[in-house]
Amino acid sequence: MDSENNEFVLLTNKGETTQTGPGDAVEASPEVDEAIRNLDPDTFKNWWQERQVAGNIRNGQPYFNGASPVPPAHRHSPNKLLRCSRQVYYSQENAPEESDDPSGIFWAGSRFEEDVIVPFLEQEVITADQYVTNSIWIDFSVSTDVGDLRIKGATDPVIVTPDYDPVLLTEIKTKRSLDGVEQPNKHHKAQAHAYMQGLSEKFEEEVREAVLLYGSRTTFDITPFYIQFDPEFWRETVVEWAAQHTSYRMNNTLPPANPEYAWECEFCSYAERCGMGEREFEDEGATGLLPLFTEYPREKVTEYLDTHSNAKLTPALAYAFSDLAEEHAVHDWSCRGCGETYEWQSIEWRPSNTRPPHCPSCEKQGERRFLSGPQPVDQQPLTGGAADGT
Repeated sequence: MDSENNEFVLLTNKGETTQTGPGDAVEASPEVDEAIRNLDPDTFKNWWQERQVAGNIRNGQPYFNGASPVPPAHRHSPNKLLRCSRQVYYSQENAPEESDDPSGIFWAGSRFEEDVIVPFLEQEVITADQYVTNSIWIDFSVSTDVGDLRIKGATDPVIVTPDYDPVLLTEIKTKRSLDGVEQPNKHHKAQAHAYMQGLSEKFEEEVREAVLLYGSRTTFDITPFYIQFDPEFWRETVVEWAAQHTSYRMNNTLPPANPEYAWECEFCSYAERCGMGEREFEDEGATGLLPLFTEYPREKVTEYLDTHSNAKLTPALAYAFSDLAEEHAVHDWSCRGCGETYEWQSIEWRPSNTRPPHCPSCEKQGERRFLSGPQPVDQQPLTGGAADGT
């Protein structure tokens, strides 16, 4: 006879529980009741977000809290070079993201670099007259047909001399598994080349060697690759990509979707907007929220609204986040067939519905048409933009 107790309670939002399993309701003892009530997903998520905000302020980096300002068209970050042009464009133009940040991956990457790789370099790799610095800031310009491009960023650990002259650049990347990692990613090579070039210009000496080190978040195995600076790859591939991307932004042209690997689209925060998701959207610009799309994370919606003063909620998002609709303006429902518009509250609809609401006016005429919010291109333009300069 199976004596296993299958009764348990799923702890959901604060003050709410979901009874799972047969039998009478499971209740916590008075000694742990308050702790149980505070141990829920929302409390943890809010705690983690506040911890990140406080940490950024403590470190003098408040600009990491919330959306970044739209960078000038001529400015580039090493970690975005040779990535999917469209994804980078959406990110730079602050298009609303469709998924949460992979905070766990970011955290694991930082901890692996700082708590594992830096001590490893210091204790097992460098020679007696060498040191390891956590990071070096680079900021340099490169001339192109579209003007001078400015590349700014911070390296991963660098092996240096006692005089702080760079000897060997490292670029640390973490992956769930190292299976199939037989060569460095092209955009990781581009990132390392930008840092090598930046270090060379900053220290006025040739920094032409680097190690791209891939580490497994699961097993802590590593796969390192030694590379040398390739002038042709730098100029003909990396700089050319950056110049072309600058041209897209200067001309307000949506770049092509060109990820290095097909699987990147599956994890892209703009897959629906781009046309690589499961909805009918395709090749949307960076402006506006997608109509009838209610899967935006709440924090991404609030970030979008707080950053862009002219932005409004779509009627679908007003139903998904009704409290935000009390604080922000909401677009009307509209019918493409008859042209009628309706205030969002006048139409009964639930975000869980698989279909949009019907148009009341068309229904009276015996026709069946659906309502929608405005298309992204028809919504108020975002504040900011790809300003020229550095």
